[in-house]
Amino acid sequence: MTDDAGVLGVLGALRVPGELSARVPAEVRGAGRDDVRLLVSHGERVGHHAFRELPVLLRAGDVLVVNTSATLPAAVNGRAGGDPVVVHFSTRGDDGRWAVELRTPDGRGSTGPRAGGPAGAVVRLPAGERLVLSEPLAPGADRLWWARVSAPVPGLLRRYGRPIRYGYTAGDQPLSSYRTVFALESPDGSGSAEMPSAARPFTAGMVARLVSRGVQVAPLVLHTGVASAEAHEPPYPERFAVPAATAWLVNAARAGGGRIVAVGTTAVRALESAAGGDGVVRAAAGWTDLVVTPERGVRVVDGLLTGLHEPAASHLLMLEAIAGRAALGRAYEAALHGSYLWHEFGDVHLILPDDNPHTLNC
Repeated sequence: MTDDAGVLGVLGALRVPGELSARVPAEVRGAGRDDVRLLVSHGERVGHHAFRELPVLLRAGDVLVVNTSATLPAAVNGRAGGDPVVVHFSTRGDDGRWAVELRTPDGRGSTGPRAGGPAGAVVRLPAGERLVLSEPLAPGADRLWWARVSAPVPGLLRRYGRPIRYGYTAGDQPLSSYRTVFALESPDGSGSAEMPSAARPFTAGMVARLVSRGVQVAPLVLHTGVASAEAHEPPYPERFAVPAATAWLVNAARAGGGRIVAVGTTAVRALESAAGGDGVVRAAAGWTDLVVTPERGVRVVDGLLTGLHEPAASHLLMLEAIAGRAALGRAYEAALHGSYLWHEFGDVHLILPDDNPHTLNC
């Protein structure tokens, strides 16, 4: 692995066979949400476990940082001109507009890419409502656009929306399948366009087992926008909030020798956005455009529980910042060799620092 190739170049040569896409939720293909496999990276060593073993892989004093954002039924049918479209509602702006992505239905329940724009274009929505495109979310980009909607979007989504899904899934699933045990409804109707899926395998019973072993759980919020894997783009700015109680708990745990394990890349992004250069986390809320890379590094997070990402996804730069390039490459080769399942309904990957005595047999 050469230093100038980067983890995206190294893992870009890997190919994930279609049969390794998780097509249905774990509770449909198995015994429950927690019936998934757990790949464990302990430095460059790789171990294979069941997710239900997670409590014995952590230790008293560790803190799991979880994202409580609730997934929205963010896909709504519409028409642009004479063409059918699917609107993916991504992010609510402070001025009442929403960032949206227009998609072309593929006739099989999923969608394909479609250029956005032009400014002023009108999309007709159910019940006679209208969406008007304003401007691209980022200069020079045409995938996500700011738009104004003639009706309150939360109500529109409740009545006519469904969860965003992609072609690798076998069919539509209920909204409950896309929400985690930690999800909380936001008073203003905000939420995540796509599920913070690393926390999906958790159950109330698992949380109780973790707490009984002295592992603490700290909540924060980051409302995720639509996925960017198709274009291999960095994440767009997203709204987040780290409460004072979570900041205090994380700082106290670190001072006492506990490890901070983020559940999902969204939790990393929010927590690192609230950390100063001194590594101290402070209560914070607003928008973050932070992109965690190996060059930037992490200031607070010691470990990460995450799904398996596409080999060219920008999230892998964050994983490299936490695990290191060699360890990440070894883990993904093991995941492919072991036929782990990818995507939001798939298996999960636990990255721990190399000083964890509980994974000596991994």
